[in-house]
Amino acid sequence: MKKKEEIFDVSAELESEFGPKGSESRKLAEDKAWEEYNAQILLDARKNAGLTQQELAERIGADKGYVSRVERGLIIPSVSTLYRIAAAMGLTVELRPA
Repeated sequence: MKKKEEIFDVSAELESEFGPKGSESRKLAEDKAWEEYNAQILLDARKNAGLTQQELAERIGADKGYVSRVERGLIIPSVSTLYRIAAAMGLTVELRPA
């Protein structure tokens, strides 16, 4: 028996949950999503570099708790700290047109 496929309107769901595009509530939700996305990228990069949170913290001159908070999306590192984090993992940050 063939499984019935449902069409899901993502835009309508986002609008229902977070408000219309361009609204303050939608902007806050998008900002939070980007923070969590970037935190996950840093967590994955650290693991791929074979570093513990403690090792990364020592390389950037911070404490383990700071690295943990960054990786959980609780705080956003400054641009200069982001560059130090990337360098400590043997990575670079590339800015390019979208």
